[in-house]
Amino acid sequence: MKNDSLKEQYRINERIRVREVRLVGDNVEQGVYPTSQALKMAEDQGLDLVEISPNAAPPVCRITDYQKFLYQQKKRQKEQKAKSVKVIVKEIRFGPQTDDHDYNFKLKHAKGFLEEGAKVKAYVFFKGRSILFKEQGEVLLLRFANDLEEYGKVEQLPVLEGKRMIIMLTPKKAAAAAAPKPAVSKPVVKKVIVTPKPKTEESE
Repeated sequence: MKNDSLKEQYRINERIRVREVRLVGDNVEQGVYPTSQALKMAEDQGLDLVEISPNAAPPVCRITDYQKFLYQQKKRQKEQKAKSVKVIVKEIRFGPQTDDHDYNFKLKHAKGFLEEGAKVKAYVFFKGRSILFKEQGEVLLLRFANDLEEYGKVEQLPVLEGKRMIIMLTPKKAAAAAAPKPAVSKPVVKKVIVTPKPKTEESE
């Protein structure tokens, strides 16, 4: 069925009923020819006259093996489909005072998401007066980006949107393939890491 729908997209040989066509391709001298002459040229080569751009004036045709042409078009469509793979974004939510256990649990999940090729949108949600801790939230997100440096790079630095401070991480393509090789940090990540991690000192 798919092949039939592809066939319907292109007119070939006697189905091309315009007076003249523009020939392109490697096996002809490119230019505008009467359609009857273009058909004769295709026939002499044991090939087909395929209309590849019907809306041009005059329509553009190619002399080629039609079955081979369809195969190449199908292959091209597959490649384009593969390139336009849906980008998956996984969200990870923190509170402004997330404890280490919760942080490490979410960090582990984020590593898995990035290794699978998904983007990670991490955010700190500020409830009520906790918006006063927005700097603390920013430090948390930057620490998160730093800890995931081998797996993802920062696509968007922390920004405050309403009650949420968001950071976006995109997977490093080489992360899955690269084994013990140290990952090269992007300058943008290095900049963010300058902010010191919050430390609490207990005096004995």
